[in-house]
Amino acid sequence: MSEHEAARIGIVSISDRAASGVYQDKGLPALKDWLARALKNPLTLEERLIPDEKDRISAALVELADAGCALVLTTGGTGPAPRDVTPEATLAIADREMPGFGEQMRQVSLRFVPTAILSRQVAVIRGQSLIINLPGQPKAIQETLEGLKDADGKQLVQGIFAAVPYCIDLIGGPYLETHDAVCKAFRPKSAIRAK
Repeated sequence: MSEHEAARIGIVSISDRAASGVYQDKGLPALKDWLARALKNPLTLEERLIPDEKDRISAALVELADAGCALVLTTGGTGPAPRDVTPEATLAIADREMPGFGEQMRQVSLRFVPTAILSRQVAVIRGQSLIINLPGQPKAIQETLEGLKDADGKQLVQGIFAAVPYCIDLIGGPYLETHDAVCKAFRPKSAIRAK
């Protein structure tokens, strides 16, 4: 029996070509790998691979949030192309928007590519679920979640995941604990549980 609280997390890869089998999806494996490395909690992952269709994306997010996923991470469909509708589908089912996540994701990505300003990722709360749109590429997913460290491991730019566990605390979800070497979660002292 783990000393850590179990958590149900939804992971959604949004891609017309991967959903139709034209190429192998890389989003779900990247998310699974990162979550397994980052979190100490026993995880139940709910996976979805769907095309860039607004109604289908919204339906999947509603299903995952309403089924008790404390966190839902999407990858893909956040650019300016006509088929990129993930942000619209996410906002359509939101109770509240969390704009700081999108702002920080673009800040991290701007360290690597000037086209990061074309990204339209959003984060929202639906009920007791935090839903975050991540970039589509595995390397960008990791950078966005973890942030940037120098050669000595000192954090240069915060990744967004440092704020996720406390956000989930505040909306009534499970107490997520991270492996500090991957991503150190931040909580105010009053919110840290004694071991």
